[in-house]
Order: sequence, then structure tokens, then C-alpha cells
Amino acid sequence: MERSFVARNPSVLWFLLALSIFTIVVTILSEALGLGLMSTSFLKTLGKTLCLCLVAVAMDVVWGYCGILSLGHFAFFGIGGYAVGMWLMYARTEGIVLTSLASAPLPPTPEEVTSAIGTQIFGVVGSSEFPAIWAFSDSLILQLLAVVLVPGLLALVFGWLAFRSRVTGVYLSILTQAMTLALSLYFFQNDTGLRGNNGLSGLQNIPGLESVSQATISLWFFWASALALGLGYVLFAWLVSGKLGSVIRAIRDNEARVRFLGYHVEGYKLFVFTVTAMVAGIAGALYYPQAGIINPAEIAPVASIYLAVWVAIGGRGRLYGAIIGAALVSLMSSWFTGGSAPDINLGIYVVKWTDWWLVLLGLTFVAVTLFFPKGIGGLFDRLVRNPDGGAR
Repeated sequence: MERSFVARNPSVLWFLLALSIFTIVVTILSEALGLGLMSTSFLKTLGKTLCLCLVAVAMDVVWGYCGILSLGHFAFFGIGGYAVGMWLMYARTEGIVLTSLASAPLPPTPEEVTSAIGTQIFGVVGSSEFPAIWAFSDSLILQLLAVVLVPGLLALVFGWLAFRSRVTGVYLSILTQAMTLALSLYFFQNDTGLRGNNGLSGLQNIPGLESVSQATISLWFFWASALALGLGYVLFAWLVSGKLGSVIRAIRDNEARVRFLGYHVEGYKLFVFTVTAMVAGIAGALYYPQAGIINPAEIAPVASIYLAVWVAIGGRGRLYGAIIGAALVSLMSSWFTGGSAPDINLGIYVVKWTDWWLVLLGLTFVAVTLFFPKGIGGLFDRLVRNPDGGAR
């Protein structure tokens, strides 16, 4: 008799319980609805961390379960942020322009309004014309669809070209990194219509909610991020626990044998690659309104490398391991680079963590790779299966 989804995935209930308790505790401590013991800035940090956990889980599925070391999944994350950011900038700028033109002797024409909005948005790169890429920026629904469809379409096309050519291993990783670098360089150009190096800013100001405090908006985004992470975890747990999960793990372990058994390996890999890219786009769409700004540096290859490091530290092949790694590194990064960590005076040299954090992260990755190849999640598995710590 086939076991139920919950019986095959007991960690799902434990994770959802922990996430629910965490969300309730943060809400109680928040400034908007709670005791005011948690600052809005730290609440945003926690909300962004949940989004990073979601993209880390997607990365774990494509790498830890399917064996595809993608060094481009953070590009999908950034594309989702740009898609929602375009609507946020357009709608907010439109409100400012209409307010300023309301006192004009004659009502402005639609062309004048559009020209004024274009000048406000693109004046920083010496332009006032709306590029074609902004054609649907005035529609929230269409831009939300773009959050999912654009990363999904890009992943579908790229994956189809790569997988049908049977590119695997390090060569596939290099291709995904090249794709990310190409996107990053494209977004850096001023004539792409995305404001070049300036990026999109002021994303924390939600149009139509000017009277709502940032504390309340931040709490809403935190709730949305927690909900997205919970749903994403359940979705991926369901995908990797059934027949699909068995096939993609087999592809990871021995792709040639799976192909010999008659499975369409390229189709499975393409499906996983595309679905995880779409989820990464959703995570980015929730992340950047909390960050307030997005620029092409967010799509640079190094960001996707960091993502792989998070998953490796947490333990790839374990959904909760990816969450542990992403949450740990994200919060530690905020602590070390935000000035909270005290400097260490060695007498002849003062260690400033804002300068040495990346070195510490690199050493941690090397140590985990050498001594704990299964990551923090592997250590947790060992403790749960053998609490007394002895050999079994």
C-alpha cells in the first residue's frame, strides 16, 4: 500500500509548524501589530531572509536532487525583482506626476503625462522615452505574470538548447554562468531601458498605500514571504517524494543508465530547471520591495555562486538543509556587514568584519566541503537517527 505524502515527508509538517510559530512570534514582536520590540529594519531583514530561503530550496532541487549545478538561478531571482519593480516605479511616478500637473491651467493630455513619467524615470540615463520593455509596466497583473513567465520562458529556452545538446557537468555550469554574465552586462547598459547601473529604486513605497506605515507594509511582506516559503516547500517536497523525485535522483546519480531504461532525461531536467526558475522569480518579486532597490549587480554571476555556497553549507539534497544554509549565511552576513559585530583588536592589526566577512564565508565553505560534505543538514540527520552519537 502506497504511503501518503505526509508519511513520506514527515519533515514537511515539522517545517510548517516551525515556520508558523516563527511567523507568530515575529508578528507579536513587531512594531505594527505587536509589542514593538523588533525594529522595522530587522523585520525587513527577516522577510528578505525568507525569500532567500525560497530560492535556496529551488536551487537545492535543481542541484541537490537533479544534479544540475546551475550558476544562473539568482539571475531568475533578479528578473522577478525587475518585473515587479517596473510596475512599482511606474505607478509611484505616475502618482507624483499627476499630483504635480493637477495645478496646471489646462488639464494635461495623456501624451504629456506619459512624457513626464518617462522623464522622471529615465532622466537619470538621459532619456525620456519609454522603451518597449516597459510596454506593460502600467498593469500590475501583467507584470506579476511576467514575474513567473519571463524567468520560466528564459529557463525553458536555455534549458532546451543545453539539455538537447546533452551538455552536462562543469560545462553546463559554465554555460549557466555565461548566461548570467550576459544578462548582467546587458542590464548594465543605459539603453536597455532598465536605468543601467542605477537600477530601480524606491521600491519600498507601494503605490496606493502612502498612508500606511512602513512597519505595517513590512509586516505584510513578511507574511507574504513566509506563505510563499511554506507553499514552495510543500510543492518541492511533493515533487521530489514521488516518481518524479526518484527519476531525477537517478539522473543525478547515473544519467546514462536512466536514459538506457527509456526515460526522456532531457524532459525531466527541463521541467525541473524551468519550475525552479519560476519559483526563483517569485522569491525575487517578494525580496526587492523589501530591499527597496535592485540593480544589475544583483544578477552578477557571483550572486549565483553565493547561492550554491548556501546550499552546500546547509546540505544539498535536503530541502530543510538549503533553508538552514540560506538563513544562517544571510543573518550572519547582516550581522557582520551591518556593523553589529565588534571589531577584534590584535594589537598590530584590527580585524574589521565588514572587510573580512567574505573571507570567513569562504573558509566556512572550504571547511564544510572537507569535513562535513553533507553540510549542516547531514549533521542534523546523524543526530536524529543516532541521538547517542555512537556508531550505528
